[in-house]
Amino acid sequence: MAKVSVYLTLTCLLPLLCNSFSPENPKSQRILVLIDDFAIKYSHSLFFKSLQTRGYDLDFRLADDSKLALQRYGQYLYDGLIIFAPSVEKFGGSIDLATILDFVDSGHDLILAADVGASDLVRDIAAECGADFDEDPAAVVIDHSGYAVSATDGDHTLIAGDDFLQSDVILGSKKTEAPVLFRGIGHSLNPANSLVLKVLSASPCAYSANPKTKLSSPPSLIGSAISLVSVVQARNNARILVSGSLDMFSNRLFRSGVQKAGSSTKHEKSGNEQFVTEISKWVFHERGHLKAVNVKHQKVGETNEPAIYRITDDLEYSVEIYEWTGDDWKPYVADDVQVQFYMMSPYILKNLSNDGKGLYSTSFRVPDVYGVFQFKIAYQRLGYTSLSLSKQIPVRPFRHNEYERFITAAYPYYGSSFSMMAGFFIFSIVYLYNK
Repeated sequence: MAKVSVYLTLTCLLPLLCNSFSPENPKSQRILVLIDDFAIKYSHSLFFKSLQTRGYDLDFRLADDSKLALQRYGQYLYDGLIIFAPSVEKFGGSIDLATILDFVDSGHDLILAADVGASDLVRDIAAECGADFDEDPAAVVIDHSGYAVSATDGDHTLIAGDDFLQSDVILGSKKTEAPVLFRGIGHSLNPANSLVLKVLSASPCAYSANPKTKLSSPPSLIGSAISLVSVVQARNNARILVSGSLDMFSNRLFRSGVQKAGSSTKHEKSGNEQFVTEISKWVFHERGHLKAVNVKHQKVGETNEPAIYRITDDLEYSVEIYEWTGDDWKPYVADDVQVQFYMMSPYILKNLSNDGKGLYSTSFRVPDVYGVFQFKIAYQRLGYTSLSLSKQIPVRPFRHNEYERFITAAYPYYGSSFSMMAGFFIFSIVYLYNK
């Protein structure tokens, strides 16, 4: 009976696993949404609906649900995770800080939204991703020059942020014209973590403090060092979004008009919906995901890949690179892809030329050094998944019967040898027969 139960469970899980993240379909499909109140499901329904419209299967669960689990029988049940539970002190079921970090380390994606009074657990998750929230639990980001004009916001905690990261691949090619409304806590980036990037920064006049108390000491976070929204692309190409505002994803701010202080332009709709939608596309690999296929190398004029090269051989190297568009793969076009012919250090570094259809190629001569070499591509570009390709190939010296019979460069030595023999012969005759 137990075997039948396990079989039925695996049968139910198989369709989910088949539709999960894969090299041929890199978009996350099934996403777990952890919330601390089911009211969030309705107050943030526009954001969730945009995900569902794009084909995602959202599983809404309370963050303290005792039956929570990210994996079963060694297989992950979800491709992505959204944590909209800033006040949760402890996750239910088998989920904890280590489980979430393992989830990301295995290549899955994460969206984390904090808020005022965020729990230590949420702060620890963000800190592990390179984002350090203000230690004061009551602190919020205040901006007396870049706030959003509002009759109900006398503390200037509703910020109209427009200092975006300049990256079309992360934020989309269409520029966000209206400022993004943000109310929440700020964070700084860990300088030791080079993988985390500020996507939305505070203005130079902003600071982080408790708006209900007078400042007795300088704020710990000030100016453009405050990050409102940050992203991380891990070395395994997992993607993370850290936001200091849960309200930024809400229907109310999606639909709200915005006018930034000091500006006469009033936008009928904030940039929140466009900003959040575009950045979620990047987080869940609908954009900026690369793959490399058909890596080939051969001698010039040949089609078969050899098992070994000889020094000074002329060879050709080629690879095809494609970018995922959310629905299918299209050729990736760039002029900064390089290949290394590597042994301990690069002996040859060549730019690959592309034909505009995804094919990158080059040709070069094998150096006059024998040993075990590698063709290496280590491609990293802002917003794109990294490509790391390597292919090992040995290089041998000339065999004894492959050298030229007479080496041109050795003619002077040949001449000196024969002249020495001729001189000795003439000297011997003169010495023997001269009286």
